[in-house]
Amino acid sequence: MRRLSVLLVLFSLLAGCSSFGGGAPGDYRADGKASYYGKAHHGNKTASGERFDQNDLTAAHRTLPFGTRVKVTNLNNNRSVVLRINDRGPFARGRIIDVSRKAAESLDMIRSGVVPVRVESLK
Repeated sequence: MRRLSVLLVLFSLLAGCSSFGGGAPGDYRADGKASYYGKAHHGNKTASGERFDQNDLTAAHRTLPFGTRVKVTNLNNNRSVVLRINDRGPFARGRIIDVSRKAAESLDMIRSGVVPVRVESLK
């Protein structure tokens, strides 16, 4: 019985971590690190079911719903781009979003690979 109780508590905690956590679009805002993915994943199926195209303005986020549009701003140079969430990730510790190669070019982050960003959902 004790084991069952522990499992129920664990599943409850995990379920709480898996939601968007916001109400209306435009409620999400976070600062963290972004990385990009490109050629190695080009053509592979994303978590949303569509094929990843490194030349599209898309991104991977752990919890935002697929189709959510976000504004990503590189905090090193203030360059911004609007992206559509179509995949899950990033899975590297400390990162909050993975962007496509085209988005990385727009943010001028190809050389560095990882940059500090602000991610804001749009209405």
